[in-house]
Amino acid sequence: MRGDYQQLVDDISAALGAPATLEDRDFVLIAFGAHGGDDDLELTMDPVRTRSILQRRSTAAVRAWFEAFGIARAQAPLRIPPDPAAGVFKGRICLPVRHRGVVHGYVWLLDDEHLAGLDLSGPPADPRLAQAMETAARIGALLAAEARAEAELGELLRELLIGRPAGRDAARAALREALGPSGDGPLALAAVTPWRAAGDAEGEEAEGGGSALAAQSGVAALCAVPDSLPDGSPALAALIRLRALTTPAPARTAADRLLRSPRAGGPPAAGVAPVSATAGLAAPRRGLAELSAAWVEALSAARAAAAEPRLGPVAEWADIGPYRALAALPPEAAADPSVRPLLAAAHAELARTAEAFLDCAGQAGRTAAALGIHRQTLYYRLARVEQLTGLDLDEGEDRLLLHMGLKAARL
Repeated sequence: MRGDYQQLVDDISAALGAPATLEDRDFVLIAFGAHGGDDDLELTMDPVRTRSILQRRSTAAVRAWFEAFGIARAQAPLRIPPDPAAGVFKGRICLPVRHRGVVHGYVWLLDDEHLAGLDLSGPPADPRLAQAMETAARIGALLAAEARAEAELGELLRELLIGRPAGRDAARAALREALGPSGDGPLALAAVTPWRAAGDAEGEEAEGGGSALAAQSGVAALCAVPDSLPDGSPALAALIRLRALTTPAPARTAADRLLRSPRAGGPPAAGVAPVSATAGLAAPRRGLAELSAAWVEALSAARAAAAEPRLGPVAEWADIGPYRALAALPPEAAADPSVRPLLAAAHAELARTAEAFLDCAGQAGRTAAALGIHRQTLYYRLARVEQLTGLDLDEGEDRLLLHMGLKAARL
């Protein structure tokens, strides 16, 4: 199907005499068309097109500029002026790619001298533009069919991960049949948290991360999984084909690309920075039999990456150490009463000191150096920790309880 998109984009480029690019509604590049011998000049003069082709997607600033003109609601071609502040140095003509009233992507053309005479004020009178819009409609039908197929795979994957036991066997059989031989091969499961549902202007929600992104990342199936985090936030599950159980690199590449989706991360609250997304990878499996257990691992790894920046933004289950046990605890059991007083905002520095001390195996010299403080300052803070918690830092079990409590509080 990817070859079909390329041919259709080439048809639009030929019809209008200008290079065209096709992106899905998340601004992920699907195909781009060349025209004549001026491409090098066009790329040099327009860094947005260069970036889109080389990095396979547009930046958030570029996306915001284009969306401000109502492209998600447009039924007809739009002319969009340049915006040097967003890096858009040349204007664009946008052909909305729609199917049955739903936008599935956009065809972009540089608005240069070749297209200056196109009249976009009403129904396409220019036969070249009419032909291009007919081709865009064919692209929309293909993208819609691909989205439906992706959604069906996503529903099967979600049922397999969190469905009732009675329905998992049927979902596993159907997903194996849909995936073909790869359904019995080496697979990895990734979790991306948090994940935001995204819809078009008419409000229809879209599953997963978009067909183009999935195809580029080697993802076999995608689905949004509700109530994945302790606070009820959803996560994205991605089933990724591997060459072998011992070569998880494709899974890390896929997770990294999924993290760049505009749906990855929490929306910003008023006056608060947006929440960055993290990804977790379960231990690779062969076949689909253990995916529900793999989902627990992937979620735990994603939560660990969020709690411990050194592990992320993509963390593997095998590398998260104590978080494998801590992530399994229910939220109400994670905060021990003795540790709770130390978690107050007023005592953040004491909590950081205590955790650094325990991370350094109780070695005062290493801890003081890591924190950049004098040993006497360290001893004073540790004494305050003991007063607040009632724990004795000379006792191994008390140290363990405090260490686990502090780490669990960040999950």
